[in-house]
Amino acid sequence: MMFRIGQGFDVHKLAEGESLILGGIKINHTKGTIAHSDGDVLIHAIIDAILGAANLGDIGNLFPDSDSKYKNIDSRILLIKTNELLHKNNYEIGNIDSTIVLQKPKIAEYLPKIKNALANVLNIDANKISVKATTTEGLGFEGREEGVSAQAICLIYKK
Repeated sequence: MMFRIGQGFDVHKLAEGESLILGGIKINHTKGTIAHSDGDVLIHAIIDAILGAANLGDIGNLFPDSDSKYKNIDSRILLIKTNELLHKNNYEIGNIDSTIVLQKPKIAEYLPKIKNALANVLNIDANKISVKATTTEGLGFEGREEGVSAQAICLIYKK
């Protein structure tokens, strides 16, 4: 069996009054992401990890922010399209490991819901997905609550 691994990373700036969406789940907070789409850094990192593993480019090439049809789009739609492209190229997801980096709010209570939402979108077992969160102990742009980032690694295999 042929295995491939890819990694993804995404960052979005935070601002008062915007929505904070992570893994397709709205997080209650006073700040949210500024973005062309819905600004879901977790899904964006996962998309890049999947695309990287399959050597299919990156999110910016596939869903460019210069294209108005992606303005304010729900990132779950982009993840569905990415998963369809993965299957079209005869790959399956082995597992995804991801980390969300933000100082506030604490999101531990949301993690199971995020994991299940991602599994539903990708149509895979939730045990194939790991979603973790961490702070930066007040350091850097995440620590100053200026932005949020996410990292993801995806293992895929040929059908």
